[in-house]
Amino acid sequence: MNKNFAKQLLSVIASLVLVIGTALAEAQAQQPASTEYSGQGVPLTADELQQLAAPIALYPDALVAQILGASTFPDQIAAAASWLEQNSTLKGKTLMEAVDAQPWDPSVKALTQFPSVLANLATNLSWTSSLGEAYHNQAAEVMSAVQFLRAKALAAGNLKSGSQITVVQKSPQVIEIQPVNPQVVYVPVYNPAVVYGYPYVVPAYVPPPASVAATAVLAFGAGIAVGAMMSGGCCAWGYSSWNCGWYGSSAVVYHGGAYYGNSAWHGGYYGSSASAYGAYGSGHASNGYNPSTGTYARGGTVSNGYGSVSGGQAYNPRTGASASTVQGSNAYGSYGASTASKNGTTVDSQHQTNSNGTTAQAHSSNGASAYGASGKYGNSAAVGQTANGNKYATADGKAYSNTGSGWSQKGGSSTDSSAVSKGWGGQEKSGGSSAFDKSGGGGWGDRSASGRGWASRGGGGGWGGRR
Repeated sequence: MNKNFAKQLLSVIASLVLVIGTALAEAQAQQPASTEYSGQGVPLTADELQQLAAPIALYPDALVAQILGASTFPDQIAAAASWLEQNSTLKGKTLMEAVDAQPWDPSVKALTQFPSVLANLATNLSWTSSLGEAYHNQAAEVMSAVQFLRAKALAAGNLKSGSQITVVQKSPQVIEIQPVNPQVVYVPVYNPAVVYGYPYVVPAYVPPPASVAATAVLAFGAGIAVGAMMSGGCCAWGYSSWNCGWYGSSAVVYHGGAYYGNSAWHGGYYGSSASAYGAYGSGHASNGYNPSTGTYARGGTVSNGYGSVSGGQAYNPRTGASASTVQGSNAYGSYGASTASKNGTTVDSQHQTNSNGTTAQAHSSNGASAYGASGKYGNSAAVGQTANGNKYATADGKAYSNTGSGWSQKGGSSTDSSAVSKGWGGQEKSGGSSAFDKSGGGGWGDRSASGRGWASRGGGGGWGGRR
């Protein structure tokens, strides 16, 4: 038990919320103008590609390239985001060397230098997977969609050079975005439904809280120092090794050559989807079957200018694993609830995020439970109980545990047993295991289960996972 328990607990709850990345909802726009149907191998329309690219089209060119390449490895994105959170103390060269030793694609490794971007991709794995599939199958069209979106933002007066980025119209068809200082990269934060002068609402995508605002202005967080070490030495996969081939290959460029990402995308699956578009919103529904994992899934999203609601279900008869989820977002934040079952254990979880912070909870059929909250000023608290009766709590930077002999403080300068007087009391430890531990009966943290048709920690549709 340590001082980061609240953060870790919220991460676990968020992982449960993401056990399935597909969505289920009534695919019905308020005033549908046209309907498009797409199945496996059927190209997406220009409008569909623009929706997928809208959240990242205004990023600097090299970062766009990394994202497009990495999105073809959604399982690795989930693993990398989880790893990065668990190794948050690593910085600079030490972090680079540790990342370099991981078995991830170079594009995924490169994104570890942009934690907020990687976390956003992991949080929206259904959208990430769709973006990756689109790039893998229609690379040139995705690149054109990015340029189309940049032109719309430029025409709307919302894309311009400043102290963080330089925007250059190289030709009528090409707009480049580069950092003002090549050594420091700023990641823009914006609302896709506003910044383009057209209400792009991205299916199965919940934007970061800072980008939900109605303003069309690009915002920027702290700059990320990429430095010379990003392009050589241990880490030839660094920032300066990437670019977008706007003129020749119409694809991502890595070390001077065209890069198309995962050549074994999805391992093959069968499915179909339908989309409806109208003046006030859109609706999307899909279903699929992955013969390599045996998983069936279906999902959908309804979106308009005010937000979106998504839902999904998945079931693997080979393993008995199943999951369902409903997620939503609007101008004030996001919310959701999920249920997942595996190895005889069922977990229900809920979460809500708004400008004041995040609250979340999870309950397991084997007796484990967890509650957590974090505020906008960094304050957080959490309490949890494992299936074997161990209790943990944290608040005000202090962590406590009760493993059968009363409460003891695990963080801070002194032992504080006051929790006993507040009603917790002692708890005898019994057999069993935590629902949130990959050992024993819980099994939620076991990535190897992904190959059997279940999502690894960090979520993602199990039917679309790579073996």
